[in-house]
Amino acid sequence: MSHLGTVKSIPKDVRYRFLSMPAPASYVAGLGRGASGFTTRSDIGPARQGPSAEAVADAQERRGEEVPDPDALQDPDDERNLFAGTVYEADDEEADKIWESIDNRMEARRKTRREAAEAEQALKERTNNPKLQTQFADLKRNLSSLDDAAWNSIPEAGNLTGKRRKKNLRLEENQNGRSYVVSDTVIADAAGRNQLLGEIDAAQQENGGYETPAPGQDGTMTDFVSIGNARDRVLSLKLDQASKDAANGSSTSVDPRGYMTALNSQILQTDAQIGDIKQARQLLQNLIQTNPKHAPGWIAAASLEVHAKKMVAARKIIAEGCEKCPKSEDVWFHAAELNTPENAKVILGKAVQHVPQSVKIWLKAAELESDIHAKKRVLRKALEFVPNSVRLWKETVNLEDDPEDARILLTRAVEVIPKSVELWLTLARLETPENAKKVLNSARKEIPTSHEIWIAAGRLAEQSPTAVSEVKVEDDPEVTRKLAQQVDKLMSSAVARLKANSVVLSREQWLQEAEKCEQDGSPLTAQAIVKATIGIDVEEEDRKTVWLEDAERAEKGGFYECARAVFLVLLETFPTSPSVWRRAGEFEKAHGSPQAVQDVLLKGTKHCPHAEVLWLMAAKEKWVGGDVRGAQEILAEAFKQNEDSESIFLAAAKIAAETNEMEAAMGILQKARGQADTERIWMKSAVLERQLGRLDDALNTLQEAIAKYPGFDKLHMIRGQIYDSRGETVQARAAYAQGCKACPKSIPLWILSARLEEKAGVVIKARGLLEKARLFNPKNDELWAESIRIEERSGSAQQAKSVLARAMQECPTSPILWSLAIFMESPQQRKGRSVDALKKAGEHPAVIVAVARLFWGERKIEKTRQWMGNAITADPDWGDAWGWWLKFEKEHGEPERQELVIQKCEQAAPHHGPVWQSVAKDLANVGKSTREIVELVAAKLE
Repeated sequence: MSHLGTVKSIPKDVRYRFLSMPAPASYVAGLGRGASGFTTRSDIGPARQGPSAEAVADAQERRGEEVPDPDALQDPDDERNLFAGTVYEADDEEADKIWESIDNRMEARRKTRREAAEAEQALKERTNNPKLQTQFADLKRNLSSLDDAAWNSIPEAGNLTGKRRKKNLRLEENQNGRSYVVSDTVIADAAGRNQLLGEIDAAQQENGGYETPAPGQDGTMTDFVSIGNARDRVLSLKLDQASKDAANGSSTSVDPRGYMTALNSQILQTDAQIGDIKQARQLLQNLIQTNPKHAPGWIAAASLEVHAKKMVAARKIIAEGCEKCPKSEDVWFHAAELNTPENAKVILGKAVQHVPQSVKIWLKAAELESDIHAKKRVLRKALEFVPNSVRLWKETVNLEDDPEDARILLTRAVEVIPKSVELWLTLARLETPENAKKVLNSARKEIPTSHEIWIAAGRLAEQSPTAVSEVKVEDDPEVTRKLAQQVDKLMSSAVARLKANSVVLSREQWLQEAEKCEQDGSPLTAQAIVKATIGIDVEEEDRKTVWLEDAERAEKGGFYECARAVFLVLLETFPTSPSVWRRAGEFEKAHGSPQAVQDVLLKGTKHCPHAEVLWLMAAKEKWVGGDVRGAQEILAEAFKQNEDSESIFLAAAKIAAETNEMEAAMGILQKARGQADTERIWMKSAVLERQLGRLDDALNTLQEAIAKYPGFDKLHMIRGQIYDSRGETVQARAAYAQGCKACPKSIPLWILSARLEEKAGVVIKARGLLEKARLFNPKNDELWAESIRIEERSGSAQQAKSVLARAMQECPTSPILWSLAIFMESPQQRKGRSVDALKKAGEHPAVIVAVARLFWGERKIEKTRQWMGNAITADPDWGDAWGWWLKFEKEHGEPERQELVIQKCEQAAPHHGPVWQSVAKDLANVGKSTREIVELVAAKLE
């Protein structure tokens, strides 16, 4: 008690002073105990309106506080008092711009210092108050050095949400794991809810209905779920019954399919769309009220109502539009479109009373008629009001089934509309040839500027020549020639007459007309147009180039008669040009008959007797056609004009050898050595003697030829091959060595020499020869490929890969090396290697065939066939690709596919490819056809 008595008393003014102190600015009552989730009246203020600004100012004056001046914060641009009535002039604007530029410049000068100060302040702030992520950055970096064991040893974080959260989780687990038994009354009610009663209970009929078990205020209780289910069931029953009635043929007023389609086609418009429609309706309403004579406004208003699915309103608006704008055909036409066919007829009947000259209205009225006679009646009535309408006449004529009636109508039509080209041409087509000529003559007088009439006259002359001349059409070339002359003369006259009437068409337009005539089955007219107009707007020095381009374009477009006409003009203009005759012969060979090819080539040899290629083409065509005697006669005639021609001598010798006239062939070559005396003739002589088995004579011929032409590598190759075939390895080695010394740039010579050493078992010497060959011929992929194959054949796979690596460094884009590289990889790496090969050399058939072989190995048949076709497309002359394709089809294809590949190969006639050349030039295969060669190549490929 003594201790308590020592406590001093606290004065009242000091003890409760904090109650009269204002609360801190950030103070929120109850925040410390978590009471911050609700708002009271004290937070949002009283419900009554607060004091006005004047009352606040008066209160501040009574308390002695300073009242702020309202003009202190006035915007300087919002000038008052002195400058309130002044005008903002150009000098004021200039002054403002000057002050603004000064402010911008001062701001730019202060910007650097301000940014530096801000950066320093930010750095100081980060130093004083670093973020958590920067504080633990070093610890995070240390986590990268943890191993898996240390990482797994870190304990899992516990549940930190508190006991209340754990209790809730336990309650949820208990509830999820508990099950309840559903009452039978609930199940029965759910089952009976979907039932549909088809009759009323007897007790209900007697008592007049059941009493509602739980009545509400009005004595009823509504079950909306049952009502919805019943409605759906009744609708389904009605539709099913309607479908059965329609299937049985009975009449029904419900179309179930149309009903459901109509339900599905309903478009639910959003509030935005409804608002747009209302706004557009108001605008259009203002438009038609202010300008009721504006027809597009009525049409737009009716279209808006159609879009809003209000057809009644649309018809009402367009009907009012017809009253306000009776002279507008568009309004009447739109009104007919919006109404039923019967109502549309009535509307159009009124329309023709106001706009009888409207072709559109009359055609719409005829379209609405279902009876053909009614259509004719409407159109003929229309012609009474609009007799100068070509479209009405055409529609009227098209309805006539009798050609005579149509002809009578067209006769009247051309009298009424004499300037219509289309009506004249239609009338000419309906007339007999004699009358058609008269019609076209009349048309030319009426319309002298129409080129269509002249073209029609040319087609008429071609199809019925008796209308132009007395020539009788028969299957006679002479008759065809005379007929072509008649049409040519007619078209030349047409171009002159049109030019006299100031009608000048460009040559492109004339060529398009010619192509159109050819499509319509008038080739002579097409040729006549080309002959008469191809020289328009073409300079004399450019004629040959331009005309050849025209012929090529027409050929690509499939207009062969037009292209043939261009070649005829070319041959007439440049008769001494061998290139033109050759192009014409190639064109006839591709798109003409064998006789046409012979005619062109023989004419070419007469105009260009020293053009060897024309003689050779003519002889070859005869030989291919089976006329060997004719080919020999052509070559005999060619000898007279070209006594020292190497090509003609060799062609004559080849024909003699192919026909087994070996002695004649030897005689021709013997004569050729005396007259022409070229290296190829000496080579062919040695080859022929070798084929006949006269090896000693062949060696003597080669010895003499090498003395004359030591730089011709094929002579050395044939000599070495003869020695090799006889087993004389030393002489063969010497022959190849002499050839390599005389022709160091000949790749086949080096390869043959290396293969000889490999055959003799001296692989080291073969490697040395190829190394020496690469010194004379750097960056040659064929020599590298042969080195790789030698290593493979000797069993040194690793050495082959090493050589391939060196080769790829020197020839990185070689298709031969890439095709070898693909199959030197392991099966898992070949696909990736093939991707690199396609990127580096994907346009060569060797690489494409290699990729196709990969698909072949994966049993992807169609993919392989597709890539084989791609290889042929890349280069049809690569014979090895044809061999691989045939080999593939023999293994996986049908006989039809194999035959198709062989036929395509015969058409392409390939000559290149390592395996193809080795097979084709083998003495055992001399004289064999392309079909036989491709079979041998397919069998040899591995």
